[in-house]
Amino acid sequence: MTHPTTRARGVAATAVAALACGLLAACSGGSGKPTLNWYVNPDGVETLTALAEHCSTDAYDIEVQLLPAGATDQRTQLARRLAAGDTSTDLMSLDPVFVAEFANADWLERLPDDYATSATDDDVLAGAAETVTWDDGVYAFPQWANTQVLWYRKSLADAAGLDMSQPVTWEQVIQAAADNDGTVGVQANKYEAYVVWINALIQGAGGDIISDNEAGKDASVDIDSDAGRAAAEVIQQLADSDAAQPDLSTSNEGTSLGLMYPDDGAGEFMTNWTFVYKNYEGLIETGDLTQEDFDDLGYARYPQTVAGEESKPPIGGIDIGVGAFSENTDFALEAAACVTSPEAQVALAVDEGLMPARTSAYEDPALAEAYPADLLELYSESVDSGGPRPKSAYYATISAAVQSVWHSPQSVDPDTTPEESAQFLKDVLAGKALL
Repeated sequence: MTHPTTRARGVAATAVAALACGLLAACSGGSGKPTLNWYVNPDGVETLTALAEHCSTDAYDIEVQLLPAGATDQRTQLARRLAAGDTSTDLMSLDPVFVAEFANADWLERLPDDYATSATDDDVLAGAAETVTWDDGVYAFPQWANTQVLWYRKSLADAAGLDMSQPVTWEQVIQAAADNDGTVGVQANKYEAYVVWINALIQGAGGDIISDNEAGKDASVDIDSDAGRAAAEVIQQLADSDAAQPDLSTSNEGTSLGLMYPDDGAGEFMTNWTFVYKNYEGLIETGDLTQEDFDDLGYARYPQTVAGEESKPPIGGIDIGVGAFSENTDFALEAAACVTSPEAQVALAVDEGLMPARTSAYEDPALAEAYPADLLELYSESVDSGGPRPKSAYYATISAAVQSVWHSPQSVDPDTTPEESAQFLKDVLAGKALL
């Protein structure tokens, strides 16, 4: 069997066509119109390009510019442009953790009151709305809201005797996989997604990496705590378990996809983002997956770090910011509102598996046709009650400092890792240590 290791990208023509009928001003040719540059990450480029075309108007055109694949490289490219006062950076797709940093550096246009109200109104899921605010201002529009759920083979869970209709813990999942010829898939390479896992584990135990975030370098470093040690225990347990996948220390969002349906073995439990469902569904058409195998795919809320304490699913996604140095600020704000409208969010969800940040988009009939109702409910609840990574002007430094101590996962020790990482993070923030 060909292992399912890449995302299916079938663009649903009906969803994109609906945009042209509803939300969007007619495109227009002609010369002399300004072109708004929209820097996008590689997720959903086909639909994003269609949005750019449809949101262009008689007054301006929107042109998509592709950013690198990795979040860190995306940040670096945008930061270099903005630090230089680049006037051609009109719109940008931002990992939510970069909003605070860019806003604090005065690189993002603060949204006027009318746009700020609509970008954070009651229709926006709480977890998504939280990502676009900084220092009492709103600096971006939520476009899509990512979250992680626990994907698994139903047959594996049944063999382990797990009742997946009830909350499960990381310990239960790891033990169930180890005892039944299965594995557990995570993201534990030395990169941003590893911090996503660490942060979710810590928040799921009632703690945080830092607090008093807006104090910047003087924020309280809280990772050396009972919650930090509980997170380290989970990582250590998986690293020492037969359920650990061979590439644990280099694993990413794509590496464990094929292990859900291995040639040998019972499959896996895997924490991963919302794109997973459409990835596997698309493989039925290519013949790489049978309908029977797809029907064996289950999903449940992100595992608990501590039994009885509600998990905090990771929150990701993309927010659309307007460059502070744009020469076409009014047009860019209008365009950003357009490409983040409920209709645009529905198109991204149906076509690309990138789920909405708005409740009304989840209620759209097109989504009900594209996804099971219980999966849509799981996504929206996970975003609404999930845990964002630390919102800080120094987030990139915080993330790198945590990675440097907690990697590799095989070296994590509850007795030493949280304490060591807390001291290193304090020293880095104080300028006493270098990354």
